[in-house]
Amino acid sequence: MTPTHPGLRGGPVYLDYNATTPVDPRVVDAMSPHLGHHFGNPSSSHSYGTQPRHAVDQARAQVAALIGAATDEIVFTGSGSEADNLALRGAVLSAKADRPHVITQVTEHPAILQTCRSLERLHGTEVTYLPVDGDGLVDPAAVAAALTERTVLVSVMAANNETGALQPIVELARITRTHGALFHCDAAQAAGKIPLEVRESGVDLLTVVGHKMYAPKGVAALYVRQGVALEPLVYGGGQEGGLRAGTENVALVVALGTAAELAAGELADGTPGGRITTLRDCLHRRLADALPGRVHLNGPETGRLPNTLNVSLDGTLGHELLAAAPGLAASTGSACHSGTHTPSPVLTAMGLDADRALGALRLSLGRWSTPEDIETAATALLKAAAAL
Repeated sequence: MTPTHPGLRGGPVYLDYNATTPVDPRVVDAMSPHLGHHFGNPSSSHSYGTQPRHAVDQARAQVAALIGAATDEIVFTGSGSEADNLALRGAVLSAKADRPHVITQVTEHPAILQTCRSLERLHGTEVTYLPVDGDGLVDPAAVAAALTERTVLVSVMAANNETGALQPIVELARITRTHGALFHCDAAQAAGKIPLEVRESGVDLLTVVGHKMYAPKGVAALYVRQGVALEPLVYGGGQEGGLRAGTENVALVVALGTAAELAAGELADGTPGGRITTLRDCLHRRLADALPGRVHLNGPETGRLPNTLNVSLDGTLGHELLAAAPGLAASTGSACHSGTHTPSPVLTAMGLDADRALGALRLSLGRWSTPEDIETAATALLKAAAAL
């Protein structure tokens, strides 16, 4: 690993890894030959197609190894949103139920929630949106109670992108599959940060996203357990097992495979006492010690992503705090529409009042975060808080 990422040199301290990660230079090196020398179509039978075809096969094996899947259970897509759409729409449209039923929860990514809305609107699908508790977790008993004989699919994310809260996926998948429905997990934020084993967890469908794990934007994958039937979103030449037609973007597929292999080798960074977890907790302590009683953790103290810290500072607004700390690149727990800031739906669904939700900061660390970054970020935030 390079000691400093070239894209971060001289810029603000980057603590927005949950939004997107810098592309690892090792990933760039792996994909570069497929932007020039190895230009062939992987479906071609002549020699120009041989290397691209082998590269796609290798990348599929690398992604499969990260999550404990079989190679032929990996379907490459153009984004995590596309993978989520393929999982949900594919399952519903291939179902035999007269009026398919889907269960999800209110803090899912818009790729899930908006797909559910479209299934309701366009296909008469019934969707149950389950609430979450104060830590952002869905109750397995609520999932069990919501299941019906028409339930086709349950979709619950592995980890929330704002708070890092880890859902009880193994228990949810067991309940779902015992009832005979499919279980989909959007693991965009979790893959590469925490161990994921699709066989052990019992999930049927799982989304992995490249730009959340140091590959470029525009590539993702959907794990589809053997035997699961999905209706394709894109029809055509039969690539990706017939589930996603279109000539493969070999360079991006190679990038995702390489990123998956690198992530598998660095999972220890996110374990308790690991490098990233230690830095995250150091940042939290630094803020809490300097502002006793004013720093509030949003989400669970344990059972969250090792890199994610979501805190609210009493008496401040998140967007104003970041604006007053130009040396820091991070996110808030609010959305801005035409200059008006509204509380995060994730945080309000957890029961946070508007003031605390508007005061939230999402500070997410990653591969190139350093102790010096943490000290710089803490100093900048504390100085901004004092000024405000």
